Amino acid sequence: MHYMRRRFTKTKDPMLMRKTQYLLFLTVAAALVASGADETAARLQKATAVFDTLAKSGHDIKPAQLAGADCIAVIPGFKKGAVVVGVGYGRGFISCRNGGNWSAPGAITLESGSLGVQVGGEKIDIVILSMDKGRRSKLLSDRFAIGSDASAAWGNGKSAHDDPNAKILFFGHTSGIFGGFGLDGATLKPDESGNRALYGKAMINTEIVGSGVEAPASAQPLIATLAR
Repeated sequence: MHYMRRRFTKTKDPMLMRKTQYLLFLTVAAALVASGADETAARLQKATAVFDTLAKSGHDIKPAQLAGADCIAVIPGFKKGAVVVGVGYGRGFISCRNGGNWSAPGAITLESGSLGVQVGGEKIDIVILSMDKGRRSKLLSDRFAIGSDASAAWGNGKSAHDDPNAKILFFGHTSGIFGGFGLDGATLKPDESGNRALYGKAMINTEIVGSGVEAPASAQPLIATLAR
């Protein structure tokens, strides 16, 4: 019996187990990073197409509005919540003027908790123009609240929030019937995972926009479209 116990007892090497677990962790982490980078690149392509559509001659955004904008944010595919009425969420990018050029984009999220959400389709593409450079630092902060941090209006006149002096202009495009949504309570926040996927490390939006960071290749079409 003593012989049998010795024969079938497995010897565990703690060092080998730790190495195996570490290699498994690196493999999973690399897969997640690659997946995040692919999603971010695809979102950049969608953002470029959305802005190009809304900024074309004869569409919603007027050239004078673009000329006066300090920062531009694009959120492709803002989604209306299907379970909790009025909750909306979207991910996109923001760029601001640096001299005569547009900055590298910072990743952002747009969240809406208003019960007044009225989107005819399942998704809505949104472009946001910030017309006041004095609010840039707040716009790029950890939380920018529409209504309390700046007045906002639908630039294409699709909402009751009709403020001719609004500092933030929203433009929406959807394949369904667009009815706008209540802007008060909507918040812009940095998208940390989006920035990490885009730049390969943790970066904050004030650093990306204000320090002359070079836009990665996947973001160049968006910057070129903003400049055009």
